[in-house]
Amino acid sequence: MSIDLRVKHDLESRRRAVELFDAGVGCKPAAEALSVPRETVREWQWVYRAFGSEALLSMGGKQTRYTFEQRVAAASAVVDGGMAKTDAMAEFGIRSKSPLERWCRLYREGGAEALRPGPKGRPRGSRSKPRPRTRGGRPGPSCATPRPRYSRAPPTAAGTGR
Repeated sequence: MSIDLRVKHDLESRRRAVELFDAGVGCKPAAEALSVPRETVREWQWVYRAFGSEALLSMGGKQTRYTFEQRVAAASAVVDGGMAKTDAMAEFGIRSKSPLERWCRLYREGGAEALRPGPKGRPRGSRSKPRPRTRGGRPGPSCATPRPRYSRAPPTAAGTGR
């Protein structure tokens, strides 16, 4: 049996959170009742308001990939159109507030082109430079001079502490 280590809070905590949200309890009292950080409960409440209890209970699975068009449409709706983030999450099917906030910040800074996906993998030429080769496997001229050897002096009567 494999355990998903990305899920920090168990399903039972989220079930109790749904019950508290249905009863009209706010973030702070819910966080205290669940013994969960307030910021986590606030994120759960965003998901609950945007998608309902099913989405909150199914959290913690695989991360969703969003297309460039989805990113631009959601960010422009929030930044240019003044749409609330929870409404944008519901309309465009965004499961978390974090990517939407990041897209809005990038959209404000660089426009739609800033949301274009970047190249994947390690950049070309990022490998370390090869070491210079020597002739025939022998050391080069910098290694030709021998290092001086230091020997230990025999202990003296003054050095032995007598």
